[in-house]
Amino acid sequence: MEWWYCLVHLDVEQGTQCANAQRLGPFETREEAEHIIERMKMRNDQADLDSED
Repeated sequence: MEWWYCLVHLDVEQGTQCANAQRLGPFETREEAEHIIERMKMRNDQADLDSED
């Protein structure tokens, strides 16, 4: 079963509970889904640093 991060409920869901436009994923593990927001912030910070060069 796949894992998703719901942007409405700000929580991890297993399977397709919310609409596609309201979630990120799929992820293979719950842990990946739990940390997607942190990973996105890190990527955005890195992109901001790269664009300053």
